[in-house]
Amino acid sequence: MAKKDARIAELEMLVKFYEEQFRLSKHHQFGPSSEKGDSPEQLSLFDEAENLADLQKSEPELEEITYIRRKRIGKRKDDLSALPVETVEYKLPVEEQVCPECGGALHEMGHHTRRELAVIPAQIKIIEHRRAVYSCRSCERNGDHVPIMKAAMPEPLISGSLASPSAVAHIMTHKYVMHAPLYRQEQDWKRQDVSLSRQTMANWIIRCSEDWLSPVYERLKALLLTQDVLHADETTVQVLREPGKTAVSSSYMWLYRTSGDTSGQIVLFEYQPSRSSTHPKQFLKSFKGFLHTDGYAAYHKLPEITVVGCWVHMRRKFEDALKAVPHSERIASSANDAIMRIGPLFHLEEQWKSLGPEERHELRLEKSKPQAEAFFEWLQTLNVLPKTAMGKAVNYALEQRRWLMNVYLDGRTELSNNRAENAVRPFALGRKNWLFCNTVKGAVSSSIVYSIIETAKANRLKPFEYLEFLLEAVPSVSVGELDALLPWGRAVPEKCRMLMKKDNA
Repeated sequence: MAKKDARIAELEMLVKFYEEQFRLSKHHQFGPSSEKGDSPEQLSLFDEAENLADLQKSEPELEEITYIRRKRIGKRKDDLSALPVETVEYKLPVEEQVCPECGGALHEMGHHTRRELAVIPAQIKIIEHRRAVYSCRSCERNGDHVPIMKAAMPEPLISGSLASPSAVAHIMTHKYVMHAPLYRQEQDWKRQDVSLSRQTMANWIIRCSEDWLSPVYERLKALLLTQDVLHADETTVQVLREPGKTAVSSSYMWLYRTSGDTSGQIVLFEYQPSRSSTHPKQFLKSFKGFLHTDGYAAYHKLPEITVVGCWVHMRRKFEDALKAVPHSERIASSANDAIMRIGPLFHLEEQWKSLGPEERHELRLEKSKPQAEAFFEWLQTLNVLPKTAMGKAVNYALEQRRWLMNVYLDGRTELSNNRAENAVRPFALGRKNWLFCNTVKGAVSSSIVYSIIETAKANRLKPFEYLEFLLEAVPSVSVGELDALLPWGRAVPEKCRMLMKKDNA
């Protein structure tokens, strides 16, 4: 009888596990992906009117309320303040400036104004560089040697090609910022009566990244490794022609970036053929500080580096466990309890974000750390099955406890690795459009260009203008002069800086 009861209990738990997996599968397939939850108020952005409309429902009666409200002025003007303004005047002809009542002369008492956005399509032209060559008439007549002198002229980006800083910056921006593959750009060039093949554009990107952007990348890397706090992440990339690997195998883009307290932000990508710990170990060999990561074990093997775990990554495990619980049982579930215990830690961080590192560190030790320790102690009291979503979440949190608690070692560290995840997202979005890299050279060039662009964006620079500036300036400067060209350098022109307020994107 006891054996039969044990078997029934085992089968009941198995059924519960399968039900849980089914609910998780349905949520992943049809539920919202946002961590903010599946609120019924979150309607589709594309059919909002249809979702809200009810043609059978009568309109509510309106109560007329009269009041005086001060008109908001200046917001639109402020939003458009970075744009040049062209004024078009409309005046009555002189012969019509006569009063229709008395026939007297009219005078201009004021004006009415409206504004509209005008778009000027991109203009493509050929710039012919013509350098004057000089010789001496006297030496030509009387001497046995005629000196030849030439006017100064900038060197070409790529010898024997039509590549210019603006053209290459345009191609890079459209591929790595707008996520437009080169075959689409090839079609767009044709529509503008220019025959420019995708192979030519790919060659331009690779040559310019190797010759002119790579020195900037290396200088940024040297500065990155002098920091005390960094963030890291990695994502897949497919390279079709890679020695020793099939076309469908995965390679990786590793990302490293500075922390929030750094004045000059740096975001660097590095292409590598695998996800081995040898790659971050080599890249970070001179780094000795705090490194924010997710729970990937490869980072835990890095010598002389203090890994700081991501509480957001850990919280997602409990959010998945909550999604696997029937709606009627969620409020009373252990998964919901775990999320409620983690939430106050983030609330406290939000309150302290404007404080200095020392003060934040002291407050963490006083108010936040005891709650974090209590959370892990509570997890150890739970009796959950290891293979369930909740069991996996509990086991993951306890396994990661050592690195998650490292956030309390320094006030400059953060509770999450969101900075790295947000920085790697543009690459992941672009990958959905261009899908793969053809060669290893192409992947390495992509990592360099992405690094320059994302570093520019992190420092509030316009990607196209900054790329164009670098491609104009780097060929004529020495390695020791590169610091002036970095996003915060004195040589960066004002036209590269974004003037509009930062958005939430």
